[in-house]
Amino acid sequence: MKICYISAARSIHIIRWANAMANRGHEVTVITCANDVDESLGLYHESVRILPLKYSAPFGYYLNARRLKKIVKRERFDIINVHYASGYGTLGRRAKLKHALLNIWGSDVYDFPYQSSFKMRLIKKNLRYYDAAASTSDCMARQAKKLFARNYEITPFGVDTALFRPLPECKPKDKIVFGTVKTLSPKYGIADTIKAFVKLNERLVSEGKADLAEKLSFEIYGKGELKDELQSLIDGYGMHEKIKLCGYVDNHLLPQIYNRFTISNSNSKCNSESFGVAAVEAMACGIPVQVSDADGFVEVVEDGVTGLIAPKGDIDVIAENMYQLLTDEQLRIRMGHSAVERVKRLYDWEKNVDTMEEIYRRLQ
Repeated sequence: MKICYISAARSIHIIRWANAMANRGHEVTVITCANDVDESLGLYHESVRILPLKYSAPFGYYLNARRLKKIVKRERFDIINVHYASGYGTLGRRAKLKHALLNIWGSDVYDFPYQSSFKMRLIKKNLRYYDAAASTSDCMARQAKKLFARNYEITPFGVDTALFRPLPECKPKDKIVFGTVKTLSPKYGIADTIKAFVKLNERLVSEGKADLAEKLSFEIYGKGELKDELQSLIDGYGMHEKIKLCGYVDNHLLPQIYNRFTISNSNSKCNSESFGVAAVEAMACGIPVQVSDADGFVEVVEDGVTGLIAPKGDIDVIAENMYQLLTDEQLRIRMGHSAVERVKRLYDWEKNVDTMEEIYRRLQ
């Protein structure tokens, strides 16, 4: 098939979809706004073609429409897959694309429409316009149906289980590592996890388990606008020796990073965490997860089986879940095994690509 993605070329999710289809022999083009291209280009399969449009987002969602229409008419793609219902969804609609599939992502249906009546009307128009629509999760499809009722194909964004798998040799010796891999942004609740980790340490000391507390560390991987604020919070608790902001890590290193963890933490504060990729990646590595009850985590994590779920922002429950996982090694082992099985059954990347490929064939 001749496949066209219309989205931000720098998105790791688009890179993965494009590369997966290129690896299966399809001819893949990514059309993107001028400012959505960066050093990530080197991550694309050599056969993937990138076509930057003239104007940058957000104005490019309107100003690039005529140019996009000409390119699509000239290229005669078999499949046009537009990603993100607000920005690029608007561009595709204004370019009057036909026989196109729209993928929704999360904040475009959870957050954006509720910011103003104009944005609500815009999203409803975009969801109505496309011939087909897809969601990475059932929970996000339900949210989208509140805005515009239609069929939403479910296309999970899983993991490569050949890469994300248990690697016991990566575990630090004589150390118990809690860990988070997330952008340092308010919506991901990293400050809540830090506070819960501090509370956990205090509880262990009060219970006469100072030796166990000495073994604990909390590693936070990612970059973002909250870096200085989070470092100040860590320093304020006097925990700079135990809690480390480890910075951004390339995606190819993530399996080793997750395998460092004893327990993986993801305490997002917003339901726009609509799939829970971080939890799935950790689970694939056999790591029990402690997560918030954001919609995406509730869908991918089986509470009490592959991890423990806490109410969003409830530091006491987060700390209690951490304590339970820390002090019950057999529970961690059972959850780790169950997590790997669940990912292989539901979120194996190759099976997810099969699903998307089948949708493309039906839409041709």
